[in-house]
Amino acid sequence: MAKMVLIPMLAGLITTPALAQPNSLDHVEPGFWWAGMKNPQLQLMLHGPQIAGYTPSINYPGVKLDGTSKVSNPNYLFLNLQISPVARAGKFNIILRQGNKEIVIPYELKAREKNSAQRPGFGPADVILNIMPDRFANGDTGNDSLPGFTDKLDRADASASRHGGDLKGIRDHLDYIASMGYTMLWPTPVVENNQQSYSYHGYATSDYYKVDARLGNNEEYRQLVAEAKKQGIGVIQDIVLNHIGDGHWWMKDLPSKDWLSHDSEFVPTYHARTTVSDPYASAIDKKNYTQGWFEVHMPDMNQNNPLVANYQIQNTIWWIEYAGLAGIRADTYGYSDPAFLTQWSRRIMQEYPHLTLVGEEWSDNPNLVAHWLRGHKNANGYVSHMPSMMDYPLHDTLRKALVAPENLHSGFATLYESLVNDQLYPQPSAMVLFEGNHDVSRLYSALDEDLDLFRMAVTYVATMPRTPQFYYGTEILMTSTKHRDDGAFRKDFPGGWAGDTVNAFTGAGLNPRQLEAQAFIKKLLNWRKTQTAIHSGKLMHFAPQNGIYVYFRYDQQHKFMVVMNKNTVATELKTQRFDEILPTRATGKDVFTGQDFALAPTLNVPARSVLLLEIH
Repeated sequence: MAKMVLIPMLAGLITTPALAQPNSLDHVEPGFWWAGMKNPQLQLMLHGPQIAGYTPSINYPGVKLDGTSKVSNPNYLFLNLQISPVARAGKFNIILRQGNKEIVIPYELKAREKNSAQRPGFGPADVILNIMPDRFANGDTGNDSLPGFTDKLDRADASASRHGGDLKGIRDHLDYIASMGYTMLWPTPVVENNQQSYSYHGYATSDYYKVDARLGNNEEYRQLVAEAKKQGIGVIQDIVLNHIGDGHWWMKDLPSKDWLSHDSEFVPTYHARTTVSDPYASAIDKKNYTQGWFEVHMPDMNQNNPLVANYQIQNTIWWIEYAGLAGIRADTYGYSDPAFLTQWSRRIMQEYPHLTLVGEEWSDNPNLVAHWLRGHKNANGYVSHMPSMMDYPLHDTLRKALVAPENLHSGFATLYESLVNDQLYPQPSAMVLFEGNHDVSRLYSALDEDLDLFRMAVTYVATMPRTPQFYYGTEILMTSTKHRDDGAFRKDFPGGWAGDTVNAFTGAGLNPRQLEAQAFIKKLLNWRKTQTAIHSGKLMHFAPQNGIYVYFRYDQQHKFMVVMNKNTVATELKTQRFDEILPTRATGKDVFTGQDFALAPTLNVPARSVLLLEIH
């Protein structure tokens, strides 16, 4: 009897040559699982030549083989397992037989870390830093260019090529991230993106269970998460549910034509995002939005196929459990099948009830964003389990309002009026408000390189009833074009590469303005860490007048007054208008400068300034 023992790697792959050997497997996914998960069902994808012709068996207490699922491609076989609550962590064999042939797959149920299911997520007490690993810091030059990856290193090419940043580079600078006041780290996707070009951003997955080798490996990722936790930083994993890259290993041997949308033929989406909730939208437009391919090199996942849907749900759970994550950020969220998104968010939150999921709905329409939130009552009856979404509407309004002229219908007035949309959000403070990310122009450039407006913007993001998120390099006034130019938005962080003449980690070579901005954000975010009135307090704001916008954040212990003045001269602000919230004979101490301000009968507001006053 022929026997071949196959050993799974941590990433869920099998260490055997691809399809060349008889009686071999190329993939077992997921490569291991855990005892004690909430959902007792586990579906394994096996991939190898003619594997569908084999008969599987399992003999392990608490693990039952509950049938198989097959697809049109005989090189795939799906095993449906039932894992009893009494099943213990341990190793066992999955036996595959066909006549006198036998394949033995060692498998393992691992023990979960204590309180894994009750892990906390992130929220308004946190501050998130978004980084692009390839552009942040190069800690290991040995993985810059590797065999089997066609997209090569070229730092001179900002738009398309890789620059060498990696997981070790992030680990090497966790102290900087922590010192700046960040408590959560959101890297763009770290899984393998083996694309011909433009692989550096990470949004074209070629292997769902494997960290891109040019960033490191799976164990290094776990180490990064563990080291970050020691520094008080949680890690949010960026995932892509809607599409894969055309370099994915599936594309060489698809499970079935309906594994991808439109029977695996390229049909572009026209990005008509309103169709999902529009009561007048045609069925064909709705289908095009969710089933059209994002672009020709990003095939669309057919989540109407239950095997695809279950694969993606399990993969998300696997990474949360394996890496010890604090949350998930889901890219291009609304492009996925809505019914699948309900199932995906429900299953994740069922397994981890306190975890935070945040989705990307890139729209300035708050109705579209609210559609996906847990607890939001949709006219079409759609039910979601998502705790959070990226607050694109408020982000967009903030940037426009600060550079617009001040009048009844412009400038601060639009920022003030935009907060009426909070009634659409079941929990506004869970929304992630960001000043920038890898897809938009740099904040400093968007504000015409005006340092005064910059201070207003970052203070606003940090003091609104939101979960704030900043983008790497904002603190040193990194610049870009205003129009869409990914290379300009995603420049290398200075100091992350040997030989850099400027080092933002140490401050060497930064100009006075950059040092001032860096110190400003550092003070603001570290101050914010302990302020319960900012984390969970109430908001009261007053309609802007004469170029000044005033709002208060407060709870039973503390009260803060934020005053933004766009005027080019110092302005006397009459404070009687704020009597309903300001105590009699109140004074204020500015958090940034320590300066004391008298608040009655007027407040002298410096020109082009933002005051963050602790009220006494």
